[in-house]
Parts: sequence; C-alpha cells; structure tokens
Amino acid sequence: MPVPRKARRWCPWLAVALLMCTAFSGAAAQGQQTSSRAPNIVFILTDDLDTTDLQRFPNIWNLLVQQGAVFSRFFATNPWCCPSRSSILRSQYMHSHQVESNRPPTGGFPKFRPLEESTVGVWMQSAGYRTGLLGKYLNKYPLDASQDYIPPGWDRWAVPVTRLYQEYGYALNDDGVVVRHGYAPEDYLEDVLSRKADDFVTSSGDQPFFLYLAPVAPHQPANYAPRHANAFLDEQAPRTPSFDQLDMSAEPSWLREKPPLSPKVVRRIDELHRNRLRAMLGVDDMVGSLVWSLERSGQLDNTYIFFTSDNGFHLGQHRLRPGKTTPFEEDIRIPMVVRGPGIAPGSTIDRLCSTVDLGPTFAELGGVLPPSFAEGRSLVPLLQGRDVAWRDAVLVEFYQPPYAPYAAPSYSVLRTDRYSYVEYGTGERQLYDLAGDPYELRNIVETADPFLVGSFSTRLALLRNCVGATCRVADAETRSLLRAVPR
Repeated sequence: MPVPRKARRWCPWLAVALLMCTAFSGAAAQGQQTSSRAPNIVFILTDDLDTTDLQRFPNIWNLLVQQGAVFSRFFATNPWCCPSRSSILRSQYMHSHQVESNRPPTGGFPKFRPLEESTVGVWMQSAGYRTGLLGKYLNKYPLDASQDYIPPGWDRWAVPVTRLYQEYGYALNDDGVVVRHGYAPEDYLEDVLSRKADDFVTSSGDQPFFLYLAPVAPHQPANYAPRHANAFLDEQAPRTPSFDQLDMSAEPSWLREKPPLSPKVVRRIDELHRNRLRAMLGVDDMVGSLVWSLERSGQLDNTYIFFTSDNGFHLGQHRLRPGKTTPFEEDIRIPMVVRGPGIAPGSTIDRLCSTVDLGPTFAELGGVLPPSFAEGRSLVPLLQGRDVAWRDAVLVEFYQPPYAPYAAPSYSVLRTDRYSYVEYGTGERQLYDLAGDPYELRNIVETADPFLVGSFSTRLALLRNCVGATCRVADAETRSLLRAVPR
C-alpha cells in the first residue's frame, strides 16, 4: 500500500523512514544492479525550491539524500521557470533554444513548441523507454493548442491546463482527456500527481521507464495540503548577512534603488517561507510514497531518482522582495540529489554542474546518444565516482522581457568555483569573491585586478556564443584563467 497521507506523527514516521532506508540500501551500497535490463529513471523537478535544509523533509532526507549523492554546486541555466525547463528538455542554454521568458512573444510554451520534436522525452522513448510527464510542463501550456494536446515523446501525460499554481480547482489533461478537479482534500494536485506516479512506476511491466515528475510546490502562492497546516508554526525566513542588506552603494543601479524592507514586507516574507515549507511536505509525502511503490514492485534497486528544482528563490536577501530572476546565489544555485545503482550513499559531488547536464545524463543512462545540439555534459562519470576532466565554469543567462520591467535587467553570469562575475545589458557589472564573501555583500568589480576582470569577460563572451559541442570546449577553457588567479 502507498504511504498513508494522514496528519503527521513525526517520530513514528521517522522511525519507519529509517527502517526503509536500511532495508533499501543494500544493493545500492554495493554498487550493483539487480537487473540486466536498462535502469529506470525518475526525475523529480520542484518549482522555485532554493537550497534549503532538506533535513526538514524526512522522506527526501532519509530516502534520497542519505541514500545518494548531493551535488553541492548545481546551477540553473536561467533563474526563471520556462527558460530553465526548456534547457532541461533540450540540453541547451537560453541563447540557443531562445525561450527567453515565461510568456509570448519572448517565451512560454508557444515559443518552445517548434522544438518539441527533439526533447529528452523523445530521446528516451527512442531508446525503448516508457515515458511519462506528470505535473507542470511549460508556462502558458496549452496556449495556441487544444487542451487535450500532448507533445511528442510522452507515453503518459497528466498536466494541468488551468489554474496551475492554485493546487485546487484545476483541469488536468490526463492522456488527452480533460478532467476537472475541485477543492476537496483529495484534489490537492501534489497528491493527485503522487497517485499517478505510483501507478506509472508499478504498471510498466518489463519495459524500463523514464518518469518526469514535476510538482508545483513550493511556487507561490505555496498552497499546501490541509494536513500540513500546523507545521512550521514558529519558522522565520533565514536572516542571512545579506537579508535587508545595509550597504548597496557598490551595486548596479537597479539594486541601489531598492528601499530597505518594511516590517510589513518582512512579515509577508516569513509567512511565505512557512507556506513554502508546508507545501514541500506534500512533495516529501510524494517521495515517500514513490520510493515505497518502487520497493514494493521490486524496482528500487534498478532505479535512479533525481531530485532538483528549475531555479532558486530569494526571500529578503539584498533587499529583494520574494522572487527569483536575479544573478545572486539564492536564485541560480539549486539543490540536486541523485540515488541509484552504483551511487555511494551519503556522498557529495562538488564539481560545477548545471541543469543543461540533465538531458545528456538521462540519455547515457538509457543507452542513447543525445543530439549534436546538446550543450551539457553527462553527469554519469561523476555519479560513478570517476576522476574525469570537467568544466571550470557554468553559464547563467537572463533576458528581461518588455512585460516585466520589475525584473533585473538582462544579464549573463560566469560562475567559477570561486567567483561570480555578472555582466548586464546596461553595461554595469558585478564581481564577488565567494571564498571570502559567500553572501555576495561586496561587489569588487571596480577594485579587482583589471586583467582578472577582462579575462572573466572574455570567457563569458565565449560561453554566451557557444553552440552545441563548442560549449563543452568553452566551459573547460577557464583552467588557464583560474591558474592565474592568486589564491
């Protein structure tokens, strides 16, 4: 039976989770697959989840983090939903897929639709996988298409077509049939998706499966299940050193204009933080139920489970009201956990990785080559603990559409192991030495060595203009630069 979704009894539930961990870890700890068939792949993509403390969520912590590998430096190619998800589906940076925002004419589902003939779903289906996408697809789906439209590459499809972020009162395209859901507790979207995910992984027979599971949580308004209403009552948003930052004098003009946070805004930030944590408990229940379904059907030891987010989220840092789309670490760095055959439980991978790497990773695990336009790197060697040549920088891009003047100006980021260098379309720049300034409080671009700044600018230009395999050359060429940086 799936894990019951009743009001939480924290101590007994943790005990059960720990017992499940012990029972499930045997084959994975020995690095052995229990089946000769291709491995199953489950990809869980949350919405706007920052690098929060995952230990708050017992299933995610005990069944994924403790049983798998954590990527400590994993980044979104773009800190906005639709451009980021387009990069995941195609393994391309924004400048290549050109889905620049969440809605037309610069982005959204209509802009991505001509690219649907070759996505990770198509690749995995061609490799003999049964594919499924459950949850959020792309912003503005299904604009300019019928509500029963299903893109190429997906054998199983259950995606909201109305009221995506409300979690109740929505319509779901369920394999081409539009099903209306109401406001009863059992209509809560995360629970509906969880039941469908459990059914998907237990009904594929001998065919390997690729499941793209995309809950809406913790995206605003961060609606949660009634059973979680009393959780995190005393929580407060993290008061990091950058929270309501005092000195903004060295920052670009769009930041210098920000007023200090008012008490009313701070109260709203704290309330939203609590609701985001509560919404994530629905995802935590989903993870627990899914792992149990995989174990019950005898497939857990031959299944890779990836857990990440499309982008991060800021809550008061740098005087910013709740949101995303900025070049700061809160928005571009995201959680990433993987468990599966051959992955050392409780391990950490500190290489610079990106959402553009997910497609090639799934393709290699499934035994298929990604198309030549793919710009990411397969994470499989890192998951297997191999010492391989790797990139020294990742690229993040953001385009400010005309309809969002409140967003940051267009920019691109070169993120190395030590520095974050930003160039805006306005001509303004930022440079942070994260080794001594992890909260990005001191923009040193005007006082840094001009040669260093110029080198970063040159490297950033190479990445901004890379295409296909040349991106894997451009992101590796920073080694000579980094050797020149004084330590």
